[in-house]
Amino acid sequence: MENLSIGIDIVNVDRFRKKPYSDNKQFYKKIFNHDEILYCQKYKDTYPHFAGKFAVKEALKKTFSKHISFLDIVTSNGKNGEPLINLKKKTKNIFKVSISHEKNIAIAVVVSIEN
Repeated sequence: MENLSIGIDIVNVDRFRKKPYSDNKQFYKKIFNHDEILYCQKYKDTYPHFAGKFAVKEALKKTFSKHISFLDIVTSNGKNGEPLINLKKKTKNIFKVSISHEKNIAIAVVVSIEN
């Protein structure tokens, strides 16, 4: 039998804009791994991307009843640019994720299916 969980999170991009990466590297390293930081930094305006990845991690955390560290959640992109999620600790879950941005807002929805 499959268990289905849905998580959603919305983030104001200014939360990250007010904490510039160059002045707050330790803060960012508590949330994002090295590859995630590099991905966000390849864009002229990094903060919508940080906010989107943060929203994904928060949304995924809401699908679990146990605590999961931000750094245990690894976000990436597929060959067509679609967002992907992996966990460092193996689970039997399959994840589907969607991220959207509008002006100063990032939102993510995660569906977790446990086999």
